Amino acid sequence: MLQPKPDELLLKNRYVGINATDINHSAGRYDPGKSPPLDAGLEGIAEVVLAGDNCTNFHVGQAVGYLKSGAFSEYMTIPSNHVLPLPRLDPAYVSLLVSGLTAGIALEKVGEIKNKETVLITAAAGGTGQFAVQLAKQAGCHVIGTCSTDSKVNFLKTLGCDRPINYKTENLNEVLKKEFPKGCDVVYESIGGEMFDTCMNRLATRGRLVTIGFITGYQSKLGFPPVKHSTIVPKLLAKSASLRGFLLFHYVEEFKTALAKLVSLYDSGHLKCTLDFGQSSPSGYFKGLDSIVDAVEYLHSGKSSGKVVVELPDDSKSRL
Repeated sequence: MLQPKPDELLLKNRYVGINATDINHSAGRYDPGKSPPLDAGLEGIAEVVLAGDNCTNFHVGQAVGYLKSGAFSEYMTIPSNHVLPLPRLDPAYVSLLVSGLTAGIALEKVGEIKNKETVLITAAAGGTGQFAVQLAKQAGCHVIGTCSTDSKVNFLKTLGCDRPINYKTENLNEVLKKEFPKGCDVVYESIGGEMFDTCMNRLATRGRLVTIGFITGYQSKLGFPPVKHSTIVPKLLAKSASLRGFLLFHYVEEFKTALAKLVSLYDSGHLKCTLDFGQSSPSGYFKGLDSIVDAVEYLHSGKSSGKVVVELPDDSKSRL
């Protein structure tokens, strides 16, 4: 049996989250100095199997969450200071980790959203978009959300999105130009490419564009493509606007407070957590480590809705 060090916990993973950036992580783009094989997976909900001698605040069977590479595994040891205690073993809590924390911290600390502002959220029906919509609404903002299907338009309406836009059937730039002539005060952007350009062009005076990723480029062999001919500077200058990047792991000091807030909102019924276990995917329900590849492909297909999650069964016969 694996033995945790005094300040470590041995965890049995029960639910792991799928993120668009898993492709970047497993390709080594975040740490070019390392070569495969690399630990994959960034988040999970687990139960404590063994606690190190110094981990007196944890007990066997306790439900916990964490954000650390290596989540795509049945068991893992992890420093106790990386672990976040949870009320129970609920798969919805997976969505509150990378996705929920990204939305909450990015909008508040980087986007600096304010009451009555107009907020545009791209990929609004996705894992993190669903939370950005709800949190922006709770902050008193008018929320616009982009998506790719009519079913996702209906989903966004259930979250309180004021103006869902199916960019496959409506011209996003024209809609924003006509219906929001003063522009968007805050943009929460994760698509990149043409979507990014449109959002940049439709920023309001003193607007803030928060980029949390660029999913359209993740599967490219180029990795992170260089900016060759940029007109960003004059566009920002003309509106006293700003472009702000956000990477969740630069805000570790905010995790516990922000997660506690999200858990409280969810448990009290004030925050919806929509999970996608692949019920509509060609391969079916995502269960077990072997289904993770299908889950990643499914997320990048654009057909998922909400947070994509894989269940890891509680097999008592599994070896430690």
